[in-house]
Amino acid sequence: MADGTAGGAGGGRLGAGGITGGGTGNVPGGGTGGPASRAELQAYVTELAQPLVPFASPGGARIRPGLSIAFFDDAASDLEGYARPLWGLAPLAAGGGDFAHWDLWARGLAAGTDPGHPEYWGEAVGLDQRTVESAAIGFALALAPERLWDPLSGAERDRAGAWLASFITADTPPNNWNFFPVMASLGLDRVGYAHDRDARHARLDRLETYALGEGWYGDGPTEQRDYYIPWAMHFYGLIYAALAGEQDGARAERFRQRAAEFGADFRHWFADDGAAVPFGRSLTYRFAQGAFWGGLPYAGVDALPYGEVKGQLMRHLRWWRARGEQTSPGGLLSIGYGYPQPAVAEQYNSPGSPYWAMKAFLPLALPDGHPFWTADETPVPGDLPAESAQPHAGAVLMRSGGDVTLLSGRQHNTWARGGPAKYAKFAYSTRFGFSLPAGDLGLVHGAYDSVLAVSDDTGPEGPTHFRVREQPTDAEVTAADGTVRSSWQPWPDVEITTWLSAAAPWHLRTHRVRTGRTLHTAEGGFAVDRDGGLAVSEAAAGSAVAVSQAGDLSGLRDLGGPDGPNGPGEEPAEPRAGQVIEPLSGTNVLARRTSLPVLLAELPPGEHWLRCAVLGAGPAQAAAWEAPPPSPAH
Repeated sequence: MADGTAGGAGGGRLGAGGITGGGTGNVPGGGTGGPASRAELQAYVTELAQPLVPFASPGGARIRPGLSIAFFDDAASDLEGYARPLWGLAPLAAGGGDFAHWDLWARGLAAGTDPGHPEYWGEAVGLDQRTVESAAIGFALALAPERLWDPLSGAERDRAGAWLASFITADTPPNNWNFFPVMASLGLDRVGYAHDRDARHARLDRLETYALGEGWYGDGPTEQRDYYIPWAMHFYGLIYAALAGEQDGARAERFRQRAAEFGADFRHWFADDGAAVPFGRSLTYRFAQGAFWGGLPYAGVDALPYGEVKGQLMRHLRWWRARGEQTSPGGLLSIGYGYPQPAVAEQYNSPGSPYWAMKAFLPLALPDGHPFWTADETPVPGDLPAESAQPHAGAVLMRSGGDVTLLSGRQHNTWARGGPAKYAKFAYSTRFGFSLPAGDLGLVHGAYDSVLAVSDDTGPEGPTHFRVREQPTDAEVTAADGTVRSSWQPWPDVEITTWLSAAAPWHLRTHRVRTGRTLHTAEGGFAVDRDGGLAVSEAAAGSAVAVSQAGDLSGLRDLGGPDGPNGPGEEPAEPRAGQVIEPLSGTNVLARRTSLPVLLAELPPGEHWLRCAVLGAGPAQAAAWEAPPPSPAH
């Protein structure tokens, strides 16, 4: 299909360094210039899907790019490998883009839904992964029936329709899963297969009860406010508004209005270079983080300028494309985040799971004359506030030097793999990411960045088993001073209240510790890349700092003041001891090998106050370490 930019100075290009916008003055990830090339984004979809073809079964229904250790069976895992690329392939086809292997996917649909075929996918039993993947097939039928449905014989269509319709009443947990049967229903609508639309509307009614106000949803009646809100709750709602809005106009308008409100908050989650804050579960879906930005124009939501929305999505895709490390040498998307990293995986991730990232390509379904494609891409607005208090997320987001830091105080997850690290750390950074523990024996295994780790035991080499904040309670976000407060209880006789305050480029931490036992404490800053050695590694009484060869700085300063760090009216205590440690490799989600500055102290039974200022900065702001840090308000 013809490129909507028509070339010229405004055209973009897809090169080894990523999808780059056109125009003068553009820098990698910069986000200024003319329209990005729609044709070259189409080519990116093909580039991602093509490496899967050799891993397809003879009938096309099973795509197995690797060995699955997910909790569900291999048939469901192979279905995942087949279905998830359709999130990108279907918009590609709907917008007129070419893909050479649609015949494989059409054969696969016929084989996978045929109970008599050896590649049959099977039926949903209880809470079943097949229900999840049915959504992508319904979506693809809704957007590109000529590629998947039309090639089938009458008998094959009957079997495929019956299989997909069975998911309309499938068991689902009370969360975003209720959208999967809705997506299946939209596909059945498009191909004219009769099914229970009342059941679809009942699920939509249930989903709307998860709305919290100000554009936010919960992922069900829980504390979850992670990327499942933009890439699931809003994404599916916007697809529904676009495809069923004429029949269900009032609901479609509500979905659009909530998305418009949410976008005003969600843009604070993205750095100037397009990186999103790594936070929460399912990080291996990678650039699905930006799928919301493609959903807005698809549903006709223009609450934010198209140039800004386009910039958010395109910078995000460039950022991922430039990293390159998310793919294997054969071009397959890997399980991991910034690089292949099995520790990031959830118990429900199989080798096909990362292809949920292809949700980011929804705008390819729009014609090349759509305002999204003709708009000039614009950078992050210069008047965007440096701080954004978001009570529904229990977070304050802080922008400094183009980077974003999320201060977290409300969310938790005790069933996701590594849940406390993915939700309940104090800070998450677009520059420094966060780290996952490799074990619980000491600081090196624990990789305790952005936490206060506490231990009540000692081994031959010091404290051995640490506990961190896992389930914060009594969370409160104060917009006036950009503070998140929460309490947590690592043992019945230990209660800790933590205040986290934005003070760009620093953030401030205050902990009131009430303990009935002696505690050994270690407070971590951000983990910094140590590949090639550190440019600076310094630790002293009251401070610790590490600087990478690239100039990224992570440091902590213990804060005393006239009343000392133990609290008002008490004698000044000795400052905490600084140390720079080397956590086990493969623990940080962005850097493969890291160093971590920490502050260490032993606390006897009683009440104690710990305060520190934490700096995570790129080269342009690293000089802030030499200036006095701000003072805490708590």
